[in-house]
Amino acid sequence: MFKKTWLMLLTLAALVLVLAACGSGNKSEETGSAVEEPTTAANEIVIKASNWEFDQAEYKIKKGEATKISVEAKSGIHGIEIQDLGVKIQTGDSEVVTIKEPGTYTFFCNIQCGAGHSKMKSTIVVE
Repeated sequence: MFKKTWLMLLTLAALVLVLAACGSGNKSEETGSAVEEPTTAANEIVIKASNWEFDQAEYKIKKGEATKISVEAKSGIHGIEIQDLGVKIQTGDSEVVTIKEPGTYTFFCNIQCGAGHSKMKSTIVVE
């Protein structure tokens, strides 16, 4: 009986690993979003965060232009998440993205940074 239970658990664990591997991949492909992740950038925006705000209400970039987005913290520890694009960037990190679809993309601080955390929102306007 013990061997049968053990064998069943191992089989279940293997199945979970196989299913998890099938689900991995590029988030932009999975969601059908209009983001590519190139390696070089033609443009750069630096999002500066402090407790409890970003330095700009909106940042503008051009449609289809590779843009390096980085996050700097003037105070505290912050990061950003652009849910519509599947992009997450932490303080000190950057990511190069190309957004193909024009529009307004809201992002927010994705690290709990204190009482004003829920108000930390800004937008990227793609023209």
